[in-house]
Amino acid sequence: MTLNFENQVALVTGAASGMGFAAAKAFAEAGASVSLADVNGEAVKKAAEKLVAAGYEAIGIECNVADIGQVESMIEQTVSTFGRLDFAFNNAGVQSPVAETADADPKDYDFVMDVNLRGIWNCMKFELIQMRKQGSGAIVNNSSLGGLVGIAERGIYHASKHGVVGLTKSAGLEYAHKGIRINAVCPGIIETPMVSGMLESQPEAMAELMKEVPMRRLGRAEEVADAVMWLCSPASSFVIGHALPVDGGYTVR
Repeated sequence: MTLNFENQVALVTGAASGMGFAAAKAFAEAGASVSLADVNGEAVKKAAEKLVAAGYEAIGIECNVADIGQVESMIEQTVSTFGRLDFAFNNAGVQSPVAETADADPKDYDFVMDVNLRGIWNCMKFELIQMRKQGSGAIVNNSSLGGLVGIAERGIYHASKHGVVGLTKSAGLEYAHKGIRINAVCPGIIETPMVSGMLESQPEAMAELMKEVPMRRLGRAEEVADAVMWLCSPASSFVIGHALPVDGGYTVR
């Protein structure tokens, strides 16, 4: 795709690495000014500096998306720096430990829900306040193949990601007539730091998952970024509330 996002502003959470950084880089290469946000402040500032060094406009913001005050400040800093907000990729998320539902730790449930679902709700709330003022915008939420199917012993994570899809669809209906499009991507098993950690800590479980990927390989962060860019672009101008799998065929088996 050849996209032109000049004079527009994008926000990406979980942007210090993986799919988040790939999307931030893609937005920048298309001409957008980019706010990169991540709970790891030092890492996200270094990520933003990479883009600035390459000649792009970017800032790095430390933000825990589970903290609504920090999220409000993130949006305010983005708008005060660049003047507006046109695109948001709500990507920040965490994985849950493998456990049967009866054995799962309530603390794990609270943590995963706070980041994966409440975090996206927090971000959308303030992104939409700004976009509603402008009368335009596009939001892409990062769900997962886990937002479309169930996998044993991953109930907490999958519940959070199913919630992201439901939130995306409902909000998509609310804002479709206000010039704001809201969609989601549902990545499969993507080569990111999170997945690398899972491959090391859960080799047997991950080997079983990989057997279910028809393309027989890990996805690339850039492949998810391409889907995000399309969902933010005029090329998808009639797409609302969609949960787009980017999973090498996992969910169509």
